[in-house]
Formats: sequence, structure tokens, C-alpha cells
Amino acid sequence: MSNIINDIVNWDVKSWHTALQFWDKNIDWTTIHNCIELGGRAGGLSLWLAMKGKHVICSDFQQTEITAKSLHEKYRVTSQIKYQDIDATNIPYKNAFDIIVFKSILGGIGRNNNINKQQRVIDESFKALKKGGKLLFAENLIASRLHRQFRKQFVSWGDSWRYVSLNEMKMFLQKFSSVDIDTTGVAATFGRNESQRKMLATVDKMFLNRISPDSWKYITFGIATK
Repeated sequence: MSNIINDIVNWDVKSWHTALQFWDKNIDWTTIHNCIELGGRAGGLSLWLAMKGKHVICSDFQQTEITAKSLHEKYRVTSQIKYQDIDATNIPYKNAFDIIVFKSILGGIGRNNNINKQQRVIDESFKALKKGGKLLFAENLIASRLHRQFRKQFVSWGDSWRYVSLNEMKMFLQKFSSVDIDTTGVAATFGRNESQRKMLATVDKMFLNRISPDSWKYITFGIATK
């Protein structure tokens, strides 16, 4: 996997890269101009959009420029990116963007079982998109009982995050005119380092994704059109 994909996705790269491949295949990029990444942290998805020549707002709840700018400087795309601290449950834009993108933010926003805040992120994204605009989402699913036990034991925030179910994700997106949604990932998250996760992701793609129910998978991704 190329260094730029590693920098964009950051963790469990082969599994989460599936979302990027899906978005690339199903978006007419000639129609896309203004974009925003929510919960950007290191700004990986902002980098991905800027490398396509798009104008991007890289946002997170706080200190966005401090945490993200160095990655964008590395690839010399800072001229296409603006930085703004934005609460994803209160986006200060309306009918403004062709693309809104996020990866793995709903669990943290909904911590301590706050499903209403998770719904608010989707509602605010709907408001901020232009008519016909696209929400590109990739999010952690609650997955199987084994996944839940693993998080409690090995993930420091495993008890407080509110991982969503696939049905909840579909419910959140009901306002959109169309939703194309999929799932991936069964074993890769159990890898203890990136090499192990890459190997297990190959097993997932070749075998486990095909035979496992969606309720066992730990990533959902897709495109919702306003």
C-alpha cells in the first residue's frame, strides 16, 4: 500500500481503504468543487480531496490546524485547504458543499450512549450539503459479541464510545434522497500491529467478508445523496 494511502487512512489501512475505493468508483469528480472533512484530526481525508484538486475545509472540534497542517505541508497541498474548528453537531454552513466526508467520528461523538448527538451530525451534514451533494461516510460498527469484548479489554475508550449498528446508520440517513451503503471487516481489527491487520484484512477480503453476516462486520461505508 502506498505511503500516501497510509497517511490518508492512518490505521487498519487495508480495511478502511475499501471506503476510499468505493467513493472513487462512485463519484463523478468533475462535478465536485467545495468539500469539508469533519473530525479531521490529522487531516487524512482532506489530503485525499486536495490531491484531487478540490477546495477543502479541514475541520475538527479544536486545534485543527495544529494537528493537520504538517501532513498537508508534506504533500504541498496547503494552498487548497483551509482550517476551521467546527463542532460536527453544529456545522455553521447551509447548502454550501458538494462533498462532506468523515471517518470514524460517530462513536466518540456519541460516547456515553448519546444517540441523539450522532443523529445530529448526520442532520447537520444534510443541512450543509448543496442539493445533490454527497455525504461520504465510513464508520465503526458495533459488530459481533467478540468485537465488543475485545474493545472492552484492549481499547481504552471501548466502554465509553457508542458504536453504531448498521440499522442505526440507515436510520440516521433517512432524510437523504438515496443511500448506497456497504460493510467490510471481520478479523483485521484483531491484529496487534499494522502488519498483522494487513494480513488479516486480506483474509477478510478473500473469505470472511463473503461468508459473514453484516452484524459481524466492524466497518460501514457509503454515499448518501441529498
